[in-house]
Amino acid sequence: MSRTNEQFGAALKARGGIALPADGPGGACSPARARQASVNEVTITRATAEALGVPFVETLSGRPVSHEFLTAVPIAFARRHSVLGLAGENGAMPVALSDLAQWPHLQVLAKILGKRTLPLFAPRPEILRAINAAYQQQAGQAERLIDQLDGDAVLRELEAVVQNEDLLDVASRAPVIRLVSLVLLEAVKRRASDVHVQPYEDRLILRFRIDGVLHNVFEPPKALQNEIISRIKVMAGMNIAEHRLAQDGRATVKVGDRVVDLRVSTLPTSFGERAVIRLLDKSVRLYELHELGMPEGMMETYRGLIHMDHGIVLVTGPTGSGKSTTLYAALQEINSQEMNILTLEDPIEYRLEGISQTQVSDRKGMTFASGLRHVLRQDPDIIMVGEIRDAETARMALQSALTGHRVFSTLHTNDAAGAVTRMLDLGVEPYLLASSLLGVLAQRLIRRVCLECRTTYEPTPDDWRRWGLTDAEVERHTPYKGRGCPACQGSGYRERVGIFELLVITEPIREMILHRAKVSSIKALSLENGMTTLRANGIAKANAGITTMDEVARVTERDEF
Repeated sequence: MSRTNEQFGAALKARGGIALPADGPGGACSPARARQASVNEVTITRATAEALGVPFVETLSGRPVSHEFLTAVPIAFARRHSVLGLAGENGAMPVALSDLAQWPHLQVLAKILGKRTLPLFAPRPEILRAINAAYQQQAGQAERLIDQLDGDAVLRELEAVVQNEDLLDVASRAPVIRLVSLVLLEAVKRRASDVHVQPYEDRLILRFRIDGVLHNVFEPPKALQNEIISRIKVMAGMNIAEHRLAQDGRATVKVGDRVVDLRVSTLPTSFGERAVIRLLDKSVRLYELHELGMPEGMMETYRGLIHMDHGIVLVTGPTGSGKSTTLYAALQEINSQEMNILTLEDPIEYRLEGISQTQVSDRKGMTFASGLRHVLRQDPDIIMVGEIRDAETARMALQSALTGHRVFSTLHTNDAAGAVTRMLDLGVEPYLLASSLLGVLAQRLIRRVCLECRTTYEPTPDDWRRWGLTDAEVERHTPYKGRGCPACQGSGYRERVGIFELLVITEPIREMILHRAKVSSIKALSLENGMTTLRANGIAKANAGITTMDEVARVTERDEF
């Protein structure tokens, strides 16, 4: 069992006051005097190590951390004193220190861990980084805790959550509080986008959505269902006494040096409340256009559209298909000091330097339509509207594009051509749409086949039938699949990539828009002009070994008219 911070404090106090030689740690080259001299901290650490004949390393990358240290020492203690035990040999444990003030802790750690400790100096930021990484990588904590949980022993009084609490510091919390923190930590480690708390009549299932697919992960005792839901509500600032109405809330937590936003939704069901937690990792980097997975020719065409002087470019697809990521990549592509770029988003998913981002809030009266009206008074060059949901927003976005602004926005449609009829269905005049629309990019996210266990195989006749490939496509196709390995957690897939369909609004298509042509007619003409469909782009990626045909068939429809 892990020791609590209080136990460590008591142990240190009992063994404290360890005298150090005057010419050793704490002597003439003490940290206090070093700070008074205002000398670079890393230089002091290096000089101290040389003076004492102790090894100094610039980085701890590639040095394995001691499992015994992680098990016995709480992260709060390790952080506070900047100490980290490393894997050693011959019964000795190297302990990284950043300062002479930590020298007494070597003896404390030696007695508590039952091992001889060897000092090793390293820069303090490097030790803190290694501490965060090591504690985050501990596997199986949530599973072990679930096995140990006893419903009668669970503390019913849930503690108030401190804003920006750290999920890694779980050593001394009540079991349910620790369980929820460890589940969220596991979700972040597995790159889950959502955590589902799903109650059934006789059991409770916790599921993660990883790369767009739900997986059953944990099954805690059914008796703890109310406590788990209550803990989630406390974290999100929701009413824990209300069980009959749906609620929404949000929270921000830390996982080491990473900040994760949580969007929480609860809903009453016949077997109790269920909860869904959407995770948004703020530390995830933004993608550039060339990293999204667009074919080279399509990317150059799209790049030309977003650099046009004025007009509107739409990105379409279902929820969770990567539309916002594509828009952020486009904004990064054209961002410059000469441009005034403003966005209206719900929610603001990532912070973009040099761009003014506004959070839409229906509760506060800031809708996309009203926000767009105010944004137009801010002398914008480029406007990003998170989503076109109604006729007023659609009309204002198109009028903005006609009056010399570049406008980017999203719609929920199945394909690129469907965006045209969707806008017309919202009540937009055909002439307004035909005059301002530059292009529509439809997209989906498909899972990449795991490169660690990828292999070719011989499909069955049922596979070929299900995929619906033409004879020519069958001749060219090399089927791949992932066998399943630790790297992909046995799924055969790891991470996702986009597939795309770009409809460029040419003069003949403008004429079709003016005459309210059918979606199938617009799509057929676009294909004659060289447009690649979502399915065709997916098949190309499957042929290249990036994904599998099963995955392409899962997220796309056959190209029929």
